[in-house]
Amino acid sequence: MTEPISTTPGTGSQPGTGTPSVAVPLVTIVALCYNHAPFLAEALDSILAQTYPNLEVILVDDASTDASLPILRRYAAAHPGWQTIFLPRNQGNCRAFNQAFRRAQGDFFIDFATDDVLLPQRVAQQVACFQQLPADYGVVYSDAELIDEASRHVRYHYRRAAHQQLHPRPASGDVFADVLRRYFISTPTMLMRRTVLEQLRGYDETLAYEDFDFWVRAARNFRFYFLDEVTTQKRLHPAAMSRRGYRPNDPFLASTIQVCRKALGLCRTPAEQAALGVRLRWELRQAVRWGNFREAHELFGLLRAVGATTILDWALGTWSAWRSR
Repeated sequence: MTEPISTTPGTGSQPGTGTPSVAVPLVTIVALCYNHAPFLAEALDSILAQTYPNLEVILVDDASTDASLPILRRYAAAHPGWQTIFLPRNQGNCRAFNQAFRRAQGDFFIDFATDDVLLPQRVAQQVACFQQLPADYGVVYSDAELIDEASRHVRYHYRRAAHQQLHPRPASGDVFADVLRRYFISTPTMLMRRTVLEQLRGYDETLAYEDFDFWVRAARNFRFYFLDEVTTQKRLHPAAMSRRGYRPNDPFLASTIQVCRKALGLCRTPAEQAALGVRLRWELRQAVRWGNFREAHELFGLLRAVGATTILDWALGTWSAWRSR
C-alpha cells in the first residue's frame, strides 16, 4: 500500500508497452506562506523534489511582512506552471486556503505550510494508498518528523513504545469519536479528497484555525486512514501557530469553543457525546489554568449540555463564572 505509483510523467502510456496508463489523479498543493522567509526555499524545493508526476501548485502569500514575497516571486518565475495568490491584507489560514481551493482543479489537496517540508515520496505514497481505499475515505494522514529551526531532528510525532505501539494512538475508519476525544493527527501530513472539501465548502472562515473543525466535520461523513510512514517534516519554532494556544486574548480558544458547539450538534450517540465531554473537560482545565475565565464558563455550559459534569467541573465552572463578572 505504500509503494509509489509507477506512471511516467508526460506520457499517455506505460513505458515500452504502447498501452494506455492508469489515470494519475491531479494533486493540488496549496503552499501557504506568512513570514516564512527563513524556511521558504527548503519548503518549495521539497515540492520540486516530489516523485509524483501530476501536481498543481498554488503559492499563497498572506501579506507577509518579511522577505517571503521576493522568494515566492522568484520560484514562480522559474516555474511558470505554478499559480500565485498574493494577498494585500492578512486574512488568516482559513480564508487564504479557501481562495486557492476555489480556483484549484485537484482531485486531492495538501494544505502545506511553507515552514514545513514534504519528503520526496509523500504525494506518491498517499495517492497510492487512496487508490486502494473505498471512496468514503476522505483523508489519509501519516507520521511526521519534527524538526527545529535549523532542520535538525527533534523527534517523531508518534512515539514508539514496546512492540511498536504508537503514542498518541492513531485511528483509521470511523474516527468521529476519536477526533472529539483526543489529539492524534499530525495536521501537515493530511492528504484530503476534493469531495470532502466540497461538501464542507472549504474551511470555516469565521475560525482562527482550521484543523479541529475540519476533523470534526469531515469525520462525520468520511472515514480516515492512517498510513504508517513518515511523509513530512513539521517545523517547530516560536512563531508557529500551534505554539499560541490558550494564551490570554488569543482567538484560538474562542474558535475551539465554536467547534465544540458544532460537534455537539453532530453527535448521534451517547458514546459520541461522552467523547466530546472528554475534550470539553480538557479545554475547561486549560482555560482556567491560563486565566481565560469567560471561555472556561462557556466550556462548563457545554459540559452541562453533554451531561458529563463532575464535582471538580462544577467547582471550576462556578469559580470561572465569578471571575468573569
